[in-house]
Amino acid sequence: MTRFSRAFRGLATALTALVAVTAAPAPATARAETEPKAPQDFVALATVDPTIIQEMRYVTRHNFVGEPIDGYRQRLCILTRPAAEALHRAQIRLLRQGYSLKVYDCYRPQRAVDHFVRWAEDLGDQRMKAEFYPEVDKTRLFEDGYIAEKSGHSRGSTVDLTLVRLPAKPTRPYRPGQPLVPCYAPQAERFPDNSVDMGTGYDCFDTRSHTLDPRVQGVQRANRLLLKNTLEDVGLVNLPEEWWHFTYKPEPYPDTYFDFPVSAKSLAGRR
Repeated sequence: MTRFSRAFRGLATALTALVAVTAAPAPATARAETEPKAPQDFVALATVDPTIIQEMRYVTRHNFVGEPIDGYRQRLCILTRPAAEALHRAQIRLLRQGYSLKVYDCYRPQRAVDHFVRWAEDLGDQRMKAEFYPEVDKTRLFEDGYIAEKSGHSRGSTVDLTLVRLPAKPTRPYRPGQPLVPCYAPQAERFPDNSVDMGTGYDCFDTRSHTLDPRVQGVQRANRLLLKNTLEDVGLVNLPEEWWHFTYKPEPYPDTYFDFPVSAKSLAGRR
């Protein structure tokens, strides 16, 4: 073998090793460091108003999917600062009347929305139907607008919430496998929630969830209007199909769908 051949073979070996190193999967720590972060004007709601109750449903199994949702790593409400400050203004008004806001969901990563889409396409998975969509055929979830490939929550200024009469009572934890009751059943029969009676539970896939559904009257309608009027006075607009769904206007990011995880780490490292 000539010196040239030996040198060539040595160079080829070095290149092969370099390619192998380059192609090797990045270690978990490196991947974690590349997770997207929240923009500077996103905040944890608790830093703006620690009195607002948080019951973050999608980090638990008590939701229409029946399992924790992708991207929800902590029981944490994250919002754009203008949306969080608007909730703070609403909370000040409600506390004077003996109520508190309670949030169920705030910023939602795109990967969570993708999880919802995969679940909706799996027609065999109907484990939570009896509570969350008892009268809706799962084949119609997209057509009827209950599930979509994009969500305003991913833009950071949309929040799902309700009212709690003070002093707040504890909510019994959900136990997987427990008997499920329709979300529009009388309040004493459906899943116990320490909120006021809104006529349906949260995330009820039913027309009774429309904010001004004519079947919802009396105290239930008054509770919905108290929530709606209070929030609209501070700049949050209700989605007519969901009594719990409000978006701060004008949105800081009207066309951007973020995918950073719901985690304190997504807000970390700021100056």
